[in-house]
Amino acid sequence: MTIGKGKRPRDPNQLAKWIVEQSTAEPIPQTTVQAPPDLSAYMAAMGRKGGMVGGKRRLVTMTPEARRAAAAKAAQARWGKKT
Repeated sequence: MTIGKGKRPRDPNQLAKWIVEQSTAEPIPQTTVQAPPDLSAYMAAMGRKGGMVGGKRRLVTMTPEARRAAAAKAAQARWGKKT
């Protein structure tokens, strides 16, 4: 059988089967989907909503100690020695 995209089998019998399947396969009809005209604006609004909700909610739910611990962990990951 094939492994991955475009790789052919090494076994001669499987290769023959693969060649026959490739040569006799029905082409997949290409369908075009029309995107709504305001899709870009909609996706931009979704992104802004997710970013605004996440940061505000995290700020409200974390205690000052938890924020300090998260900042220390981030600093250690960024600047600490790699082992």
